[in-house]
Amino acid sequence: MGKTKTKLIDDSKSKAEVKGQTSLRGPEVKSVENKKASRPKDELVEKLKAELGIEETSSHPSTDAQGPRNDKKGPVQKSKPRSKKYQELVKDLDKSKTYPLNEAVETAKKLSYTKFTGTLEAHINTYNTGIRGLVSFPFALGKKLHILVFGANTSKESELTFKVNGVTLGDDAAIEEINKGKINFDLVITTPEWMPKLAKVAKNLGPRGLMPNPKSGTITTDLKKAVESFQAGKTEYKTEPKAKVMHLALGKLDQSTEELSANIKALLQVLGKTRVKKITLSPTMGPGVKVDLASI
Repeated sequence: MGKTKTKLIDDSKSKAEVKGQTSLRGPEVKSVENKKASRPKDELVEKLKAELGIEETSSHPSTDAQGPRNDKKGPVQKSKPRSKKYQELVKDLDKSKTYPLNEAVETAKKLSYTKFTGTLEAHINTYNTGIRGLVSFPFALGKKLHILVFGANTSKESELTFKVNGVTLGDDAAIEEINKGKINFDLVITTPEWMPKLAKVAKNLGPRGLMPNPKSGTITTDLKKAVESFQAGKTEYKTEPKAKVMHLALGKLDQSTEELSANIKALLQVLGKTRVKKITLSPTMGPGVKVDLASI
């Protein structure tokens, strides 16, 4: 066997020299690191980009080109300018003025710019919320309501009577259709016995204001009388759930001013003038006209 080779270490060398020889990171490297650490971070980044030939680019367009920004919602959206037709109509309208009832109706009719016969709408600001009731307009709106009735006798004679009045008889299949989101009617009238079944589709009827309610006259034992009254012009009025305002259709714009004024007077008589803060009339498409309450 050969002799084992051993390496002699000169103990005369200082520990510092040995450490300097065996260390992987010499004093020179450390000095460079100290210099880098002392430099600002941005300066190092810029120098590195210059050495590598990297140009400064941005994947996002400048906010100056987009205009002012909102931190949460992105670019601020500017309001859409009104059409020339609208601006032409309102140039002679004094929006700060209140008009006598008949003049307000006439003005609102002239301010309509639809090609079809629009509706005269009343936007009523009230002093309180939770106002709700029924009003029978002396001059019907001219719209044939499609009413869904639950609880009627399904005999052929009764069914024929309801069909003549523009009414569909409801059943379990109709409730299933409502549950699927198919709403093709304007009003629901029912007897109390059907309310437990209709409660299952309240999530579909409620948001549309179609859920039957005894205060609105849509839960009754005399279905035929209820249907006839609504077809004759009975209308429900109510304030918005969280706002002191109500919106109501008063009639078609091709009706006479006297008829439309009579409908407004009937509404105010039932609603009570002391509850009303302001009334604004407007066509389906067109600006609003303020009504002088003292003229009603």
